[in-house]
Amino acid sequence: MTKITEYFKQANGKTLFSIEVIPPMKGQNFGELMGHLESLMEFKPPFIEVTYHREEYITKELNGVVKRIPIRKRPGTLGICAAIMHQFKVEAVPHVICGGFTKEETEDFLIDLHYLGIENILALRGDHEKGEDSFIPKEGGHAYANELVEQINQMNQGKLLYEETESFPTNFCVGVAGYPEKHYEAVSLDADLVYLKQKVDAGADYIVTQMFF
Repeated sequence: MTKITEYFKQANGKTLFSIEVIPPMKGQNFGELMGHLESLMEFKPPFIEVTYHREEYITKELNGVVKRIPIRKRPGTLGICAAIMHQFKVEAVPHVICGGFTKEETEDFLIDLHYLGIENILALRGDHEKGEDSFIPKEGGHAYANELVEQINQMNQGKLLYEETESFPTNFCVGVAGYPEKHYEAVSLDADLVYLKQKVDAGADYIVTQMFF
């Protein structure tokens, strides 16, 4: 598998154009997405990013009790990444987010990526839950992207949350987000740069900005 950092080195200063896809809504046709991607393969994208969307909540009365039930409207990130790599022989880069995950669930997701040979990741805090004014991590989850990067880096060293195993080091290449225009929650550009450095110090391999066409 080719690391995203290797693609940057091989570019020799030339601009690389990649593709980012959003998983279809639950119940929609997955084949339609793959058809759209097939038509873009003539441009030879070095890698394709696949977004991940945190859960949303609905309230529903069950047996006389009103419950807050989590649902995922856009599941399928893992399956789409596997299909892209199998069908198009192109590196897939799943977004891995803090929002909606405990540390244990994050570890399980990363293990699944490792099993499938997916070694490139974009680690993000993710958006806050709809209806909330600020980001609130799931109980037992990460509050900041640098914490997520640190967990991934620990797995690259063969350290799981509750055990160490020499036979299970992962080999993830980790990208993080940078904001030349300043993240909307940061109080200043200097503060934003401090947060970015925390992600790099935690083990990030490269930085991407939000530039789309």
